[in-house]
Amino acid sequence: MLDSEVPQEGNVTLGGHRKALYARGTDGKMHIVQSTGWEVEEIVTRQAVDDLNRLANDARQRVAAGQTSALEYHMHKARMDVPLLAQVTGLWQWRIRRHFRPALFARLSPSLLARYADAMGLTVAQLTKVE
Repeated sequence: MLDSEVPQEGNVTLGGHRKALYARGTDGKMHIVQSTGWEVEEIVTRQAVDDLNRLANDARQRVAAGQTSALEYHMHKARMDVPLLAQVTGLWQWRIRRHFRPALFARLSPSLLARYADAMGLTVAQLTKVE
C-alpha cells in the first residue's frame, strides 16, 4: 500500500485515536503512516465485540443456573478467551477450563483467585460473583 492509499475514512471504535500502519512512500521505502481507520475495520471490530458480549451473557445465564463458574463470565467480559487467559496467568488451558466447574472454582486458593483477578483487572471479591 502506498502512503497516499492509507485509509482515512474514520472509525468510531478507535475513539478518535489514530493507529500506525506501514505503507510504501514515493521513495520506495516503508514508512509509518497514521490512519483514522476505515469502515470495514469498524464493522469487523463491532462484530467481534458483539460476539464477546453474547458469550458473556450466555455465561452469565449458565452461572445463574449453576452450570459454570463466575470465572468464565469474567473472562468473556474482559474480552478474553481461554488461550489468552492462559497466556496472561501462566496456567495451562485445560486447568482454566477445569476451573469453570463451580465446585472446583469454589475451592480455589486465595493466591490462584488473585492471579485470575489480576489478569482481568478485578478484585477477588468481584471475580467470585456476577453482578
